[in-house]
Amino acid sequence: MPRPPLDGLIDDLYYLEGAPPYARLVLPPMPGALLIVNLGAPFRIRAGTDVEAAEYADGCVITTPTRAVEFGYPLRTRSVGVHFKPWGPAPFLPMPAAELRDRPVAVEQVWGRPAVAGLRDRLAAAPGPHGMLALFEEELVRRLRETAGLGLVRHTSGVIAATGGTAAIGDLGVAAGVSSTHLARRFKELVGVTPKRLARTYRFAAAVFAINPAGPVDWGALAGGAGYFDQAHFGHEFRAFTGLTPTRYVEIRRRFLREHPGHVMDGWPLPAD
Repeated sequence: MPRPPLDGLIDDLYYLEGAPPYARLVLPPMPGALLIVNLGAPFRIRAGTDVEAAEYADGCVITTPTRAVEFGYPLRTRSVGVHFKPWGPAPFLPMPAAELRDRPVAVEQVWGRPAVAGLRDRLAAAPGPHGMLALFEEELVRRLRETAGLGLVRHTSGVIAATGGTAAIGDLGVAAGVSSTHLARRFKELVGVTPKRLARTYRFAAAVFAINPAGPVDWGALAGGAGYFDQAHFGHEFRAFTGLTPTRYVEIRRRFLREHPGHVMDGWPLPAD
């Protein structure tokens, strides 16, 4: 767990090394963001099925996505990264988060090429994974800056998260004492999406995490429990977020379980279909 004040922005820091279970993995939309500093061979990212994959050598920044993101890995990969809360990247970005919506960018486009090159050199020379993560955390603390509206967005996002995305969006601005227009503008600046869109992502995530691929799935009960109007609404939303039907998603999850039981990546990433 990162230390204050990063704990209000970050879920975790991680170190990844080795051979990924598949050459290509898909990360469904999540209520969170990601920053990776790459220390190995370049990897490739495709944000959506209708775009070409692009190569990333130094790493990447991905704000809260609205569509699935496909990662193509080299035979062996090595990186450090941070899983941000939805509003977490904002204090580290020189541009509004909305400019990066579903558009992964290289870390050097955010922090500059010389700074990132120096950071990668220091990370590569650090004494083991723990030393690398401590150095990375220090870099984030050093880069942290005051961000207007962050308290408002963080509090409102917390309400959305606590309700699994079922909070009445129209009531959020009233409760916070601001107009819905102002709230939406702040969310776009700091999260990259509107409160309504973030709520949809939290609701989708709640449904996905309620799926147990090892057993039978009662789709009607699962959809209702996650706050969807009916099973058809859930299915439409699922395809919009992932490009997959719910049943195809479970088939792929089951394949992952069979081929890589107990793997650290089980539970969210998927093999590319």
